[in-house]
Amino acid sequence: MANTDFPAEIRSLRATFAAIEEVSDVDQIKADIAVLSEEAGAPDLWDDPASAQIVTSKLSYRQSELERLTKLHTRIDDLEVLVELAELEDDADTLAEADKELLAIRKSLDDLEIVTLLNGEFDARGAVVTIRSGAGGVDAADFAEMLLRMYLRWAEKRGYSATVMDTSYAEEAGLKSATFEIDAPYAFGILSVEAGTHRLVRISPFDNQGRRQTSFAAVEVIPLIEQTDSIEIPESEIKVDVFRSSGPGGQSVNTTDSAVRMTHIPTGIVVSMQNEKSQIQNRAAALRVLQSRILLQKKAEQDAQKKELAGDVKASWGDQMRSYVLNPYQMVKDLRTEHEVGNTAAVLDGEIDDFIDAGIRWRATQRRPGK
Repeated sequence: MANTDFPAEIRSLRATFAAIEEVSDVDQIKADIAVLSEEAGAPDLWDDPASAQIVTSKLSYRQSELERLTKLHTRIDDLEVLVELAELEDDADTLAEADKELLAIRKSLDDLEIVTLLNGEFDARGAVVTIRSGAGGVDAADFAEMLLRMYLRWAEKRGYSATVMDTSYAEEAGLKSATFEIDAPYAFGILSVEAGTHRLVRISPFDNQGRRQTSFAAVEVIPLIEQTDSIEIPESEIKVDVFRSSGPGGQSVNTTDSAVRMTHIPTGIVVSMQNEKSQIQNRAAALRVLQSRILLQKKAEQDAQKKELAGDVKASWGDQMRSYVLNPYQMVKDLRTEHEVGNTAAVLDGEIDDFIDAGIRWRATQRRPGK
């Protein structure tokens, strides 16, 4: 504490804040707030509730962005005053308080810096996440359920609203697949670095000989569709099947055929929804996710074409992006960023922010020219 060079630290904070402020484009934020405030004040705004929700959500987010920047600037100013007073009065307790605030501001700047890296086309959107069990039999199905819990706990800790839209239970234990939606600003940009193949190594609780088992699960992340997206799918390209939704072990949880399976015939994309009690609601939810997947596929095809024209045909992440090893040692390691954590229980309980932050920073380096 006594060795903290506060003047140098505060200069560093100001330099980092200035860089973030420049990237954030405060003038543009203020201009957006002015336009959105005018739209939100229109007397006929709520004649179209869906559009009104988009306007008010965007306004709220831009206002919170500006408020976050303003508060951080004020906190740095206040810290400088606090240090001056503490040193003037030779107050060790106040210097200790300043030291804690210094660390807290640094953490806030790091978090804000991560947000500035979320500049992809769909990064500001909400996210739809699908987890599928892969190779490894019942252990893989159990692993898929572990990952679902991990992400839902992560969302809960962040205060995000998460809705499980569909679950397909495996016969013995776990899940064949699960789809959930997180409707929060930048959820897609944040969670998109989680997409890929996850690998679990442990002593199988389903093996009566207690052997070590390796299993896999795939995580897919797509942006939430918005009304402004012009993704029209002709009815002739969609096949819709209805069925009775079910719980674990095939036990029926609904006595009506309310669940919906929607297939996009040209691409073979299949979406199932059974969260809602009404077939109409499930159909609408399935169509929205189908539109999101087609939107992302079109973007991926465009990006692939651009890379091919540029002569860059290398793969991006490879098959396994993260390993969760519970035996013979405890370690979760991201194979792209090399970030690793020994507390596997905490990670599986949703403590994945460090992995996500490292992934976002890693992705930013991959997007630089020449990569």
